Amino acid sequence: MSFGKTSSGKGKIILAGIAGNVLEWYDFAIYGFFAPIFAELFFPSSNPTTSLIASFGAFAAGFLMRPVGGAVFGFIGDKIGRKKALNLSVMLMAIPTFLIGVMPTHAHIGVLAAILIVLLRMLQGLSVGGEYTSSIVYLAESAPKGKRGLFASASLVGATGGILLGSFTGTVISGILTESQLHVWGWRIPFLLGIVVALVGYFLRRHMPETLQEGSEPTRPLHEAWKNRRIILQVSGMNLIIAVAFYAIFVFAVTWLVDYVKEPRTLALQLNTWSMVVLMISVPLFAWLSDHVGRRPILIAGATGMVLLGYPLIWLMHHHDPGMIFLGQAGLAIILSCYAGPIPATLSEMFPSKVRVTSVSIGYNLTYALFGGTTPMVAIWLIEKQQSDLAFAWYIVVAALISLIVVLGLKTRQMIHMSGSTDVVDTGHLQGSPGVLEGV
Repeated sequence: MSFGKTSSGKGKIILAGIAGNVLEWYDFAIYGFFAPIFAELFFPSSNPTTSLIASFGAFAAGFLMRPVGGAVFGFIGDKIGRKKALNLSVMLMAIPTFLIGVMPTHAHIGVLAAILIVLLRMLQGLSVGGEYTSSIVYLAESAPKGKRGLFASASLVGATGGILLGSFTGTVISGILTESQLHVWGWRIPFLLGIVVALVGYFLRRHMPETLQEGSEPTRPLHEAWKNRRIILQVSGMNLIIAVAFYAIFVFAVTWLVDYVKEPRTLALQLNTWSMVVLMISVPLFAWLSDHVGRRPILIAGATGMVLLGYPLIWLMHHHDPGMIFLGQAGLAIILSCYAGPIPATLSEMFPSKVRVTSVSIGYNLTYALFGGTTPMVAIWLIEKQQSDLAFAWYIVVAALISLIVVLGLKTRQMIHMSGSTDVVDTGHLQGSPGVLEGV
């Protein structure tokens, strides 16, 4: 008997799904919080802006590998099993994170340091490309009837928790150490701590039940997923708002508050941490709401809110009153969670079981490779180009508008799972029915 049938078992499933995402996103995002330090230590230049762009370029390199990771782990998840894909991704993330923590800087090995950092970031991206989407599918397939949105949102809670842990760790280290200590050795601590999180994640996942149904394995996952290419592109469009807004609001914003608003790093990290707490609490609330009123209304409300309020809330953050900054960032967090909360379940419901991991992984990671990882670089470029600290806010607004158009343009039969108060029709393992989009 699968332990997913008991209340205790359901809790273990959610915990296992969250655990890996905490590790993956802690490791992946901690680099973003220390990007200005990496700019000086690994990408030195006479122009600080050039160094910062190069540093965020290494951040973006990890995202470029995410579609590859999505294809690799999607194949493993659909062909061998969701559990195997999740366990392998955890271990793959731990190794490059630890190596970044012991990496010699430019002062010791010259340009080789920058090359190695980029390569390690790419390995991290390969891992993240498989972890998050595999966990989305795993949690959706393990969910009780009528609670798929809430269950699947645990993946996003875990990812947010990982970035929150990274932000909190950065806050503590920045508060305890002097700026000199932080630059000399303090920045290494959060990367070395990543190995502890990896071990916890691995042990929590050892006894996960498998959700891939025996006999449903596709012969050629990538080939069969290609038949759903139009839906995969819609998945990419739906995720554009999250890819851009998340990394603008919770990763780039730390650097923006320090370098452009001129706030202390410790304060910027503290505000970022508390705003992510707001996001983490709000996501499951909106996911739960989507189980009762449908996915589509919540998605439309979230995207519309970002289009209308994205710029005003960024403007509110450009302030020297910490309360005003927090009000703006927390407001953005609530709007983003309104859209992001229902997304994990929505993505799983759009594909048949036999190619679900592969299709979701490719569609999701394609957007993050092209737009998520490059958001900090684009934000800096827009600010410099327009000579306005608020210029990057329009990038968020445009991304939200595109995602809103995609959601509004989905065909009626694609919205079967989003239209009612319960799971009206299920796909594949999601209660054993054929995929709604099969043959589309």
